[in-house]
Amino acid sequence: MPASGAVTRNTLRQQVADALRDEVLAGRLQPGQEFTVKHIADQYGVSATPVREALVDLTAQGLLDSDQHKGFRVHRFTVEDYRGMVEARALIVDGIFRRLCDRTGALHVHGAPLVSVRRRAEEAARAARAGDLDILIGYDLRFWRELSGFVANSYIADFLHRLRVQAWVFAVPHLRAAREPGAWLWNGHEELVDAVTLGDPDAVMAVVDAYNAHSMRWADHLDGRR
Repeated sequence: MPASGAVTRNTLRQQVADALRDEVLAGRLQPGQEFTVKHIADQYGVSATPVREALVDLTAQGLLDSDQHKGFRVHRFTVEDYRGMVEARALIVDGIFRRLCDRTGALHVHGAPLVSVRRRAEEAARAARAGDLDILIGYDLRFWRELSGFVANSYIADFLHRLRVQAWVFAVPHLRAAREPGAWLWNGHEELVDAVTLGDPDAVMAVVDAYNAHSMRWADHLDGRR
């Protein structure tokens, strides 16, 4: 019984963490918004322990800030934070592909897993062109997570995923407030899958470089340095 109870609690902890992360990504929990363990526990109808553990997990991921007296609040990322995220992922991805090319001279990613990634790419690109953030975010995160799994070890893939979640947390309030959010949504997912399918590292890096440049142009737009 103790082991079963522990599994149930850990599962509930993850469910609460996932639900709150989705709330932040959807913009329903805004940057700076404060809440307590009791508030979340009452909202989801669960006990305080898994909620507290979930909030601690999200704090460790950089999505929440903890205040001993006030509880928790959604972390407020700045434009400079966002630039740092883009720079970090660019350096890591560049290093991954350079290492792969030094070893093999080409990329070798084929089979059913790539078919799954292509489906994610098609849905993400379609949502980006339509300006549908609610659909785009989930597909975009799954697309990059699966693609990273082909070329990076689990530690690097997890780190890149965390950066992308943080980048979306920063981006969502700005995009929802924009007149034409679709103009700033990158939709090159299918082009990237095509390059990976061909096994052409130069083509892959050209798409990734364009993606990062697009992100930096948006950051300049946000702080008026177009």
